[in-house]
Amino acid sequence: MIIRGANWRDLNPVRNLEQHCFPKDFWPLWDIIGVLTMPNIVRLKAIAANEVVGFIAGEVHSSDHLAWISTVGVLPEYRGQGIGTSLMKACEERLPAEAVRLSVRLSNADAIRLYKNLGYYPVETWTRYYQDGEDALVLEKKLAG
Repeated sequence: MIIRGANWRDLNPVRNLEQHCFPKDFWPLWDIIGVLTMPNIVRLKAIAANEVVGFIAGEVHSSDHLAWISTVGVLPEYRGQGIGTSLMKACEERLPAEAVRLSVRLSNADAIRLYKNLGYYPVETWTRYYQDGEDALVLEKKLAG
């Protein structure tokens, strides 16, 4: 598995990944185009067997020295192999911020366990955040440096 920068040429693989990882609320096409082209966004892809099997995007909100992981996903058949952990660590290393946050469905126990193992801790809950009414747990991690 290799981690590389992602760009607009990865539109179709990232769109496919979003649809497989987040069937209830995958990003619309314009959001994917935005995350792949806007400045000041860290965007990385994981490649295995010559295909994009994971993707992460993070951005810094300079006014509050806080970064947000906008999306992170690994194709279901590649989960449990450390790809998510590798993407998270690589993105964190590239984010010039004091802390990073992300949101996750309360029902996504596997992702919550991964984030907690990486040092994230709960800071708040967003009620009825997702399209189907499920709450989101917001997690934060202090970054070294």
